[in-house]
Amino acid sequence: MEEPERELTEHLLEAARRAGLSATGDEDTDLSGYLSLRAANDRLRERGSDALLDAFTALAGEANRRGAAVTLARTEPHRFHVGNSTMVGTRLTLSRGVRSLAVEAGWPRAPRDGFVQGGGLARARVTHFGDRGPAEDLMLVMDVGGTPVWVVPGGGSAHAELTPERLCRHVLRLLSEK
Repeated sequence: MEEPERELTEHLLEAARRAGLSATGDEDTDLSGYLSLRAANDRLRERGSDALLDAFTALAGEANRRGAAVTLARTEPHRFHVGNSTMVGTRLTLSRGVRSLAVEAGWPRAPRDGFVQGGGLARARVTHFGDRGPAEDLMLVMDVGGTPVWVVPGGGSAHAELTPERLCRHVLRLLSEK
């Protein structure tokens, strides 16, 4: 658990203690349930974020085996905004010459960061330096089997699942000479 998250948990427990909640009270059970749910969701968020970043890393590795000379840089912790909320997570930058592709993935860690809009667990963004056209915002949601999957949010509740082909298009755009 990262330091800000540990601090928040300690503040919540201290607030519960000051409010006079006993170990046998329903409120304590509610707080314990909330902290357990939050920890479980954080594990899903981490797994989903790692999978997204690992997929881009693997694609860059494959391109490099074919002579592309893509360099990678990872920034943690990294903060980025989605709407009025602040996501905290990781930024992976794939660079080739003056061109770069950034993949940001994270979620709000503290109440002041806001929340994941749209009901997802986490958010991500794929951007191409100097070219806003192919940028994509992503949201981590649970599929019907309880597995976290990245989707491209659409209007209303319609979401398109992020496919390996879609990830490849981003890397191919980085590698293109245009």
